[in-house]
Amino acid sequence: MLYALTLAPGATFWDAGEFIAAAHSLGIPHPPGTPLFVLMLHVWAGALGRVLSYAAATNLFSAACTAAAGGLAAWVLARGSAAVPRGAALAGAICAGAMSTVWMNATETEVYAAALLLAAATLAASQQAARERGGRWLVLTAYLMALAVPLHLSALVAGPAAVALAAQRDDGVDVARGLLLAGAWLLAVGVGRMSVPVVGIAMAAVAAGAALAARRPGARLAGAAAGVLAACAIGFSAVLVLLVRARLDPFLNQGDPSTWRALADVIARRQYDVAPMWPRQAPPWLQLANVGQYADWQVALGLGPTVMPDAWRTLGTAAFLGLGVYGASAHRRDDRRTWNALLALLACGTLGVATYVNFKAGPSIGAGVLPASAAHEARERDYFYYLGFWAWGLWAGYGAVALARRLGRRAWAGVALAALPIALNWSAVTRRREPEAELARRWGTELLRATPRHGVLLSAGDNDTYPLWFAQEVLGVRRDVRVVTLPLLPAGWYRMELHRRGDLLTAGEAVPWLGADASEAALVVRHAEAQGRPVAVSVYVDGDTRRLIGHAWTANGLVFVLDSAGAPGPAGERVQVDRASAARLAADAAGVPGGARPSTDPADGYFEGLLGCPRYLLDRGLGKRSASLDSLCNLL
Repeated sequence: MLYALTLAPGATFWDAGEFIAAAHSLGIPHPPGTPLFVLMLHVWAGALGRVLSYAAATNLFSAACTAAAGGLAAWVLARGSAAVPRGAALAGAICAGAMSTVWMNATETEVYAAALLLAAATLAASQQAARERGGRWLVLTAYLMALAVPLHLSALVAGPAAVALAAQRDDGVDVARGLLLAGAWLLAVGVGRMSVPVVGIAMAAVAAGAALAARRPGARLAGAAAGVLAACAIGFSAVLVLLVRARLDPFLNQGDPSTWRALADVIARRQYDVAPMWPRQAPPWLQLANVGQYADWQVALGLGPTVMPDAWRTLGTAAFLGLGVYGASAHRRDDRRTWNALLALLACGTLGVATYVNFKAGPSIGAGVLPASAAHEARERDYFYYLGFWAWGLWAGYGAVALARRLGRRAWAGVALAALPIALNWSAVTRRREPEAELARRWGTELLRATPRHGVLLSAGDNDTYPLWFAQEVLGVRRDVRVVTLPLLPAGWYRMELHRRGDLLTAGEAVPWLGADASEAALVVRHAEAQGRPVAVSVYVDGDTRRLIGHAWTANGLVFVLDSAGAPGPAGERVQVDRASAARLAADAAGVPGGARPSTDPADGYFEGLLGCPRYLLDRGLGKRSASLDSLCNLL
């Protein structure tokens, strides 16, 4: 109910998952390797189709996943030992679910909420596996680990915690059980990364576990190794959905995994520039500082909803860090088994993720420390650490009840304290407020309407492409426009797609990549003009890239329409204004609520500014004084 109250029914946001969800008929698995997510969404939203729109239903799916994960977390804590207060387990689940990153994932159709549920289910199964004599729950835990490959690899962050939980039994550490489950986890990691050495290590671990189990009296785990491998194979098989649907060439066919080799490339995300663990892309201390920065956003973001530090927000963070430490101490006293597992989850979800993903410095950190030319991440990456923040919330809630009991209060007082982040985060995480709730939808539809009929629209990346796809394929707006995403041009599968659909490249031109100097884009422009199709460039595309494509443009505020594909060059660029079109676009924006809220994500404010570019062009032409938006509107 908490998450449902902050959902924006039917609204779209800026990332891929929201488009996937609403465009259910397309069955779009993006990011690559998420076929299970799409299948679950389709079943869920189909069942609710009579009462909710597809977009609203799939947003609700994330809310339900997060709520279910909280219930499983409370069960795991309460099931640990009789010494664990039931109120502490409940308070931990509430506080963990109120962490801002977890909450934001719960109110958008993205894969992270489903991955959180998978991680919680894995821990719950491993809790049962530690108490059984046979291997049924152990096999189920291995199966759930394998599902991370077709769902999302971030769920594997919970793997070490699950291994620790299953291997610790009342009579000591069960090494055979631990090896079997560790082998399943490594196997999922190896398949998810398409790494033969890791798969080899995984098989060795499973074999060692099987050998140890076979030597036991009664050999109750003798068949568990075969069960673990079979369960993993069944879990991995969901990725075959990608192979089948790719051969049907649906509207979105990211990576085109229509061959076994292409499927392996998509699963391993080889089209992305995945950084190795070494060398570090930023100083290690700065990467850890980034994690600390994101931690400061978790419990009181409403008190300071921007990337800049805020005294009151940081005070709230410190208070809940203290509750987390106190809760960890109390939990360790009450139940060492689940405490060990939660410690592993916290460590893997923060330090482990920071070490493995090796991010560049975040966009809002490092000023005055890093050189001005240092590379930064394109956006804040707090959502990568959701399992670590979730573990912190579990301990902070536990600590709230433990503190209340020590002060002679009833458990409900501790539960109320643990729920305080709900109030402190609410204003920063709700998605119901305008203009944000409809901003992406407005951007996509207005950008298409600004494009000439039957035009080819060049877009700059995910932020301006996903709203376009949503508007075309879900809302049915301006399907005559062919969207070409410039950052995808280096991918061979995308160039072949441009050849198959619309003949914007020949087969020969699609094979080699001509380099990063817009040569490929120039070929697309040439073919579009040969077909008599107008060429437009999104205002989101930077001016330097636009000038490499052409030198004479007509601007209406949201797109630049190419007048001539003559010799490109910044010195000779000419931009004139289509006042009639700009006036129409400006009039469409009149009366729409403005003033995007301050946020840690600048996308809303940035795109609200872009939607104001038609009005700025008109005012500038009339000589009206206003703050210069030349840079924002990419007129320069």
